[in-house]
This record gives sequence, structure tokens and C-alpha cells, in this order.
Amino acid sequence: MSSKLLGFLNRLTSRLNQSQSSSEKALILSSSFINGERSYHIRAKKGSETLYSKISPLGSPGISVKPELDGWVDKGKNLSFDELMRIIHDLRKRKRFTQALEVSEWMNEKGVCKFTSVEHAVQLDLIGRVRGFLSAESYFNSLPEQDKTNKTYGALLHCYARQRQLEKSLSHFQKMKEMGFASTALNYNVIMCLYTNLGQYEKVPEVLAEMKENKVLPDNYSYRLCINSYGAKSDIEAVKNILKEAETQPHMAVDWNTYAVAANYYIKAGLTDNTIDALKKAEVRVDTKDGIAYNHLITLYAKLEKKDEILRLWELEKSACKRCINRDYINVLESLVRIDAVEAAEKVLEEWELSDNCYDFRVRNIVTVAHIDKGLLEKAEAMLLTEKEKGSSPNTWGLLAARYLEKGEMHKAVDCMKAGLSFYVENKGWKINQQVSYSLLNWIGDEGSVEDVESFVKLLRKAVPVSRQMYHALIKSHVRNGKDVDGLLEKMKADKIKEDEETRIILSTIQQKASLSEPL
Repeated sequence: MSSKLLGFLNRLTSRLNQSQSSSEKALILSSSFINGERSYHIRAKKGSETLYSKISPLGSPGISVKPELDGWVDKGKNLSFDELMRIIHDLRKRKRFTQALEVSEWMNEKGVCKFTSVEHAVQLDLIGRVRGFLSAESYFNSLPEQDKTNKTYGALLHCYARQRQLEKSLSHFQKMKEMGFASTALNYNVIMCLYTNLGQYEKVPEVLAEMKENKVLPDNYSYRLCINSYGAKSDIEAVKNILKEAETQPHMAVDWNTYAVAANYYIKAGLTDNTIDALKKAEVRVDTKDGIAYNHLITLYAKLEKKDEILRLWELEKSACKRCINRDYINVLESLVRIDAVEAAEKVLEEWELSDNCYDFRVRNIVTVAHIDKGLLEKAEAMLLTEKEKGSSPNTWGLLAARYLEKGEMHKAVDCMKAGLSFYVENKGWKINQQVSYSLLNWIGDEGSVEDVESFVKLLRKAVPVSRQMYHALIKSHVRNGKDVDGLLEKMKADKIKEDEETRIILSTIQQKASLSEPL
């Protein structure tokens, strides 16, 4: 199964069918374990300072939030249980699990409230995420018996499954079944998801069969996991059959996500009619304000190379959603460029430029790269130059440099590579094409001035370690321009770069020139 599809399936774990109970929602993977027993929503007065407003900006995971918590109490300010739980919920949502755990543990230590099984489940889940399943297991074992409920049992099961502990997960799940804590689809789904992550697709339908045997009603996620298990083994007939079964269930309505998963496998099997049928059914089930759903359907239509359908859904998305954010523009632009509908992509880009969305170079970059791929290099360069002050992608400048190099337009290639290097930031995803950079380095060493070569090498050293090729280019430019190279040779030695055959050839040129210049 592709990593993209697995990522899509994992994201679907946070989506629950409306028919699910509040207790199921409380234990769903990657969502809060808080259920309807306590309400944690709190509305602060506009402009007033709250504990949430103090902690929320502390985005770095390495920053402790305890000083803010202690400081708040030391100043004698009101401490709201609701707000503390809101902070935990927000930090979890932003994947700031260490900080969320700090808040939860601080609450428990300070006795802000008596923890129920709900709060224990939240803390147990956070311990598992931050310190691992063994620490979560230890916390669970330390709980009093009255707090070992379906919530805390479910939280520990998630911890085991998240770290792919199959034996522990199955043993723990068996105990949950014996205690009557496995009466809904939720925890069966955890086991099916675990088998999926382990690549044991043949086990997933067995779990679904066990659910039905135990009179546990499957939900949409149950069927999605099963559809995926058959699709991963290219058993398309089984995909069709399980989807039909889902459609006949009286207790649930198949949602757009489930149809989309099936459609993805129909595309892979080349079943266009089945794909379109599934996509049409998915579309009518989309919440009209759900931009993510529209984006996913647009991506699937791109795989079918259906430009008209992409544009139709894009118009629907714009009219249905309050506003389209940069994520939405990126998705439709990538889909159009993928099917070579560059003119249509340019029109969408114009829409984005007229919107009030914040600047994001990635949006324009999609069309820029498309122009490079089509050989429209001047057009691509013009686009990059217009956004140079706002910041652009060094990778795109590198692509443009490579294409100019292929065409033999060396001056432009060097200028583009220098522009890309000027935007280079370490560990930001650009792995420079050394073959291109060294080809340009070799050319500029033969043709450029000393200043040109020194400038290029200075920029290049930001992105790649110092090399013999850099020194060769510098030496050649010095030789051509009658400059002394002794200082360069000393620096080369200091950088622990030994002379090779090419170095000796370059240096012999110096000696030949020197001998020719001597009077007879």
C-alpha cells in the first residue's frame, strides 16, 4: 500500500460517522478521549489575557509550559478546569504532545480536580505518545480499579497499536472483550488498523467477520479498512463486494471517504466506469463546506485526467466553502499541472493572486515548475524574478539552471544557480544537484573572472562541503588572469584537499606560461 494512501486512511481515523455514540468519539485514534460527560469549551472575553493565550504561542516542543502554569497561579489569577482541558485539547491537536502531557500532569499533581477515567485516559494516551507504551502500561497499572474503564483500557490499546505491538494489542483486546469493553466498532477498528500498518492485510477481513459474529455493528471506517485490505492485494472483486455490503447496512450510510478509497483502487485496476460511479456517489455525500473532501475528489479525477471534472469540482468548492485557503489552491493547481492543463492552471493562479490569501511561494511555484518542464524557461524565470523579494524556492532555481545548462545557455544557468544558492537554508529540503553545480563551476573557472568564480564558490560553499573542484575553478581563473596561486594552494592544503592529476595539469600550465614568458 502506498504511503500516500496509508496517510489518507490514518487521517480518516479522526472522522467519525454521525451514527457513532459519544463514547466511541471519546476513544477514536488521534482525537481527544474526552467525551460528553464534561464540557471543556470556554469562551474568553475578547482582548482579555487568558492562560490559553499565554501557552498557545509557545510553539517549540522543547519549551516547558510549567513556568507559565506556576506563574499564573503565583499571580493569584483564576484557574479554570475548562480552560486547562481546552489547552490540552489544543496542544494535542497541534501535535505538541510533550507540552500537553506537562499540563495534564501538572493538573494531577496540583489537585486542580479529581481525575475521572476520562482525564486518566487523556493522560495515558499522552504518556504513550511521549514516553512509549511501557510508560503508558505502568501508568495504567497504577490506576485504582474504578478508573480502569473502557476509556482507559481503550487508551492503552491505542498506545500498543500505535507502536505496532501486535502481541500486547491482541492480549489486551481479548481482556477488553472479556470485560465487555469491546461492544462497539471502535476498538475492532484499532486492531484492523494495526494489521494494516503491519502489512497483514489478510487479517483485516477476519476481524470484520469476528465483529459481525459478536453482533458488533461495523462502521464506515471498518469497511474502509477492509476495502483497503482487498485493494492492497489487488482483489478488486472483493472490493466491489464489500462496498456493496456496506451499502446494504441499515444502521449506516456509506460516506464519501469510503467511496473515495474504493475509487482509488478502481483507478489502479483501470475500471473507469466503476471509478466514476464511486466518485459520483462520494460527491453527493460531501458536506458542502468540506474543502478537504473536494480536494481529495479533485485529486482522484486528476488520476483519470478529467480536466472538466476537476474544474467543475473546483467551482463547487469555491461556492460551497466560505473561502479557499492556500492548501486548496495548491491541490487544484497540482492536479491541473499533472494532466498538462497548464493554461487552466494559470487561470487558477490568477484567481489566487486576486484573493486575500497570504503569500505562499509554493502556490506560484507549481506553475513555474510546469513552465520549466515544458521548456518555457524565460516565462519561468520571469515568474521567479517577480517573487524574488518575497522569497522563492532554491530548488526551482536549481531546476531552471539545469535546463539552461542543457540548452548551453551557460550565463543564464550560472545566474539561476546563484539565485537559488542565495535562498539556500540548511536542512530546508533542497539537495543541490552536484553534477549541475560542478558543470557550472568548471565552465565559470574556464570563462569567468576571478571575482565571478570567487562569488560563485562562496555561495556554493553554503550548500555543499568545500571540494577540489572549487579550488580547481579558482586556480584556473587566477591563472587565466595572471594572478598568483600560492595562497590558494595553501588554503587547499589547510582544507585537507590533496592535489590530484587534474591539479597537476592545471599547475603545469602555470609553469609552461612562466617558461614562455622568460627571455631567451
